[in-house]
Formats: sequence, structure tokens, C-alpha cells
Amino acid sequence: MNKVEYFLNDPWLEPYYGVLRDRHRAYEQKLKKITEGKSLASFASGHHYYGMHTDNNSLVFREWAPNATSIYLIGSFNNWEEKQEYAMRRLNREGDWEILLPGDAIAHGDLYKLSVHWSGGKGERIPSYAKTLIQDEKTKIFSCRHWQPHNKYEWQYPDFMPTCSHPIIYECHVGMSSEEEKIASFNEFRENVLPRIARNGYNTIQLMAIQEHPYYGSFGYHVSNFFAVSSRFGTPDDLKAIVDEAHKMGIAVIMDLVHSHSVSNINEGLGLFDGNPGQYFHANERRMHVAWNSLCFDYGKDHIIHFLLSNIRYWMEEYKIDGFRFDGVTSMIYYDHGLGRNFTSYDMYFDGGQDDDALIYLKLANKLVHTIKPKAISIAEEMSGMPGMACDVDSGGTGFDFRLAMGIPDYWIKLIKEQQDEEWNMDGLFHELTTHRVEEKTVSYCESHDQALVGDKTLIFRLADAEMYWNMSKNIESINIDRAIALHKVIRLITILTASGGYLNFMGNEFGHPEWIDFPREGNNWSFKYARRQWSLTDRTDLKYHYLNDFDMKMIDFIKNSDVFSNIITEKVYSHNSDNILAFRRGGYLFVFNFHPSRSFTDYRIPVTGRYIIVFDTDRKEFGGFDRIDRNMIYISSRVPGEKLNSPLKISLYLPARTGIVFKMAPVKRINQST
Repeated sequence: MNKVEYFLNDPWLEPYYGVLRDRHRAYEQKLKKITEGKSLASFASGHHYYGMHTDNNSLVFREWAPNATSIYLIGSFNNWEEKQEYAMRRLNREGDWEILLPGDAIAHGDLYKLSVHWSGGKGERIPSYAKTLIQDEKTKIFSCRHWQPHNKYEWQYPDFMPTCSHPIIYECHVGMSSEEEKIASFNEFRENVLPRIARNGYNTIQLMAIQEHPYYGSFGYHVSNFFAVSSRFGTPDDLKAIVDEAHKMGIAVIMDLVHSHSVSNINEGLGLFDGNPGQYFHANERRMHVAWNSLCFDYGKDHIIHFLLSNIRYWMEEYKIDGFRFDGVTSMIYYDHGLGRNFTSYDMYFDGGQDDDALIYLKLANKLVHTIKPKAISIAEEMSGMPGMACDVDSGGTGFDFRLAMGIPDYWIKLIKEQQDEEWNMDGLFHELTTHRVEEKTVSYCESHDQALVGDKTLIFRLADAEMYWNMSKNIESINIDRAIALHKVIRLITILTASGGYLNFMGNEFGHPEWIDFPREGNNWSFKYARRQWSLTDRTDLKYHYLNDFDMKMIDFIKNSDVFSNIITEKVYSHNSDNILAFRRGGYLFVFNFHPSRSFTDYRIPVTGRYIIVFDTDRKEFGGFDRIDRNMIYISSRVPGEKLNSPLKISLYLPARTGIVFKMAPVKRINQST
């Protein structure tokens, strides 16, 4: 194809067309080389070859370790000893090793590892394609667990296909989803939390920390075993049950996919798997991530591409996953990981500091995802604004469906921290909420897990601070709590209304969870107090938390039952920075926000033509508001007496302080006349 079509939408890209073209040609050449006339899915089949498999009532185990001189399978079945009958044989120069065993040599639940020898050393290793691990409670050492249950999981909804072109995502962490001070299980999440997500109307869940990771507090981003389900939460079948149940509810399931780096742990990870530090990762100064203390994959090696693409196919094939949020994309595509750069110039995307191998891999990854499941959801966690990131691969793009709008939560924090409420600039706010590359769709959000971690604060905690601990009772009047609840609602409403593609919320933030996230660690005496979600707060009718949850539910219901997201144009119709008033239009709806902390405006004129009715607002008493709005009125545009004849028509509104109102254009009633 060799064309890069998306650049036509942006004249500033014209000087860089040659770079874009060369990058895409390199992708096409790589695709041709690795597939050799076959499909990309056929290439991404390493999980069907490597690891433990059943073959004609026998067991066959294979591993890739080109630097190894000998490998032994050791485990609970042979007293963890290097016995000759469990020695693997080398198959070829590429470094494939194999062992054939009787079908009953290793039983379901048996533990095993590899003892890998190389010139000058040896070490115990977890197989690279290990699918199930277990951690010893006393020693904290991980081992591979042979997973071959007698009864295979039977899918109830094996052919589910996402239908949400605009995902409304509930970002969740299974382990911290319980109210108890413990690590919650997959089954507890399925039984207790999934129904809440469905009731609130989310059409997509994003599962964090699914791939096995040694350190719980890493939030799942320091992965050691890429094909293994995190053993902390349950079995592979337990995860499948979550996906199945979500699909029954019509909810798509995507997962955080960490292909940007790997844990530096040697015993659990891939760092020195066969003694060669460059087997999976860079062997030079690029090996160690300077900020994350983790290892960086070498995407220029075909075997690494094979490993990572097979990982994608595995999760979609084995667990019916509907897509991925690719973590750390910015870190992948720049040699300096994008650290300390503000990306204010297009030159920063094309100055030679980009890892073209990583960009090629991401194109291949997205091509594979959408080959396996055409309606899959692919999201890039990418903050540099690299052109073409969320543009179709066949048009020269990187292939993601969406890019996370990472600047929006940062902007909300900046406003709340640095400016008084009455100083908020409406023009600046609208610009930040609506600006994105014309060829891309983005996922907007007010806050994710990042903003809730210890050392930071959620929006509700920034707004209410310590008063949340004692003034959230309905029997207590508090100006600070009233402010926090009002702004929590209008911030969420305006963020979702201006979203260009999708919306995201982190678990518990919809009802204003009162505390930060802090995983068990030495500094907090290994406590789970802050690594949980207090669902009882929103279930109690004597507290104000349920106001926010009820609002979230109704807000999402409005979005899903309107055509807001299907209209890509968000048109600003009025702004007044001193009054803190902002009005914009999308489809057949008009949205008017009064962010002023104290001034409510009577007879406020907004320049639009037509008849309008109120269909949703943040001031309802059921949402903790004050019911200051007459929702039965029909607002008809007119000309103000005394204005010039050619002046625009306007509607006259009452706009209470800290309120967002959704108006829908109402049809003009016609009088039937009989002849």
C-alpha cells in the first residue's frame, strides 16, 4: 500500500510525509517477512507450540532458550531434582528445546520449574509460556502449576462480540474490589461487583493486574509471566467465569496489556532466562528503564514480536478478551521514554528519537487484534500526541481505536489546585476538553487509578478534604461538602459530554470513594486498609455518597439513550469567563454550565434558535442538588426587545450556581386544519 492517508487531515504533517511513508513501508516489509504468505494469526501461535501440551495421551513441553547448554524439568513430581529422564533435548540451532513424557508423569496441580544451564552458570526459571503459577505462602517463591483439570471450562457465551462503538469503561482492580481488608478473588468480584457495574450502565470493564506480577503493589504493571493469570485472585476458570458473566450482561471485557516492559526479577521473570541478558531485552544501555527499574523489550527481534503477538492471541483466544488497553505506549516509542518532554513541536515526533521497531510492533499488534475480533477495542495509553496513533493501520496509522485523553485529568487537577473556583477560564476549559487530532477518537476521563494512588488525591478528596470523614451524613449541613458534590457532578458531566469516543471511570470514584489507594507495604505495616473499596458507603441511605452514585447511573443512562456520542462535532455556542458560563451544542442537544461558585443567573440569554426542554441536570434533589430548576418549562428562542432586527435569537434561562443542564431541541407543534 505504502500510502499514509491520515496525514491529509493535518497540513502540519506534510514536511514529515517521507518519514511516515518509510515507517509504514518498514511495517509492511516486517509483516511480509514474518508471515511468509500465511496469516498474521498463524504467525502469532507460539502458545500452541511452547509450554506444556497434551499430545496423543502424552505430555510435550517446549521452551526457547538459545543460550542454554542443558535444561531439566524439575518439580514436585521428581522431588525438584535434575533427573536424566526429565532432561530436555535441543531441537535446532534457533534454540528450541523439547521433552516428551507419559501423560500421567505430571498430574493436575503439580508444581514445576526449569533448571536452565548455560556456560558459566545456571538457575531455576519459570517457563516463558507458563499459564498458571502459585506462590508459596511462607517462602513467597513462585512455581509453575500444571493446569489440566478433568473438566474443561464450558463457555456459555463463546461468540460474544462487542457492540459498543463508544465504550463507557469501568476500570477495576479485582484484588482491591472487596470491602474487607484482604485480596479479593475473581469469584467475589463476579458475584459482588460485576452486578454493580451492570446496574450503573457501563458497557465495558477494564481489568487491571491480570498478568502475573510478583509485587502486588505494582498495580500489575511489573509483569513477570505474560501468559499467566495472576494467582492471587483465583484460577483460570475463575477469570473465564467473569468474562462469561460480563458477556451475559452485554458488557465487553478488555484488559491492561503490559508489553512496554517487564519486571527485572530474575527468578520469576525473563531477565536472564537462559543466561543471556539480550534474549528478550536490549543488552546495552537501553536494557533498563531509567524510571521504572524494569527491563525493555527489543522489538527489533522477530522472536520477541512472535512472543508478544502470541500473547495477544492467547488472551483473546483462551479467555475471550474483547480488547486491550496497551500500557506505557509513550515509553515504548521513544528512546528516552518521553521523559521530561512537553512535545510542543512536531519535530519531536520525527527527530530520530523514536523507536521505529516499537511502532512497527504496535502496528502488527493492532492488526492482529482486529483480525481476531474485528470489533475489538484497542486503546493506547499515550501522552505525547504521536500522529496517527489512533488511526487505522491500512491508512498508515498505528491502529489503535482510541487514545486515552491523559491531559484532561491533569487539567482538572491543575484547576482545583491552582485556581479559585471563580477564576476558572471557560474558553480554556472547553479547549482542553475538546482538542484532539481530527483523525482520532479518544477516551475522556476525570480521574483514573493514577489520580487515586497514595501521594495524590481523588477529585472528591481534593474538593472536600478531611470533611469527608465526618460531614457526609445527610443530617449535617456543610458548605464544603455541598461544593464538592456539586463540582464532582458537573466535572463528570461536562467531561463525558465532550468526549470524542469513549469515557472511563475508576472503580469507586463514581460515588466519591473517600480515601486514596495504598497497597500493603513495609511503610504501612503491610496493611490492606487502603487497598479496598467501601461499597457500604454508597449503599447507606443516610449518607450522601449514594447521591453521586445515583447521578453517575442516570448520567450514563442519558448518554446511552441519546445520540450524543454519535455526533462528532461539539460546537461552542457561548462562553463568558467572568460569569463562568459555558454553553455548547452536540447533535440535537444544548448543554449549559454555570461553574460560578455563588452567582445564580436569572434570565440569562444564550444565542440559540429553537424550542428546548430540560432532559437532565445536576441539581436534582435525588443527586444531592437543590431542585432550583423548573423542568416543565419549554424554552423558546426570541429577540430581546430593543435589539436590532438582525441580532441573533436567544433563549432565556435560569442558571443556578455550580450546575450543568442538558436541553433537548423540542419539535414545533403544528395545528391540524381540516378542510
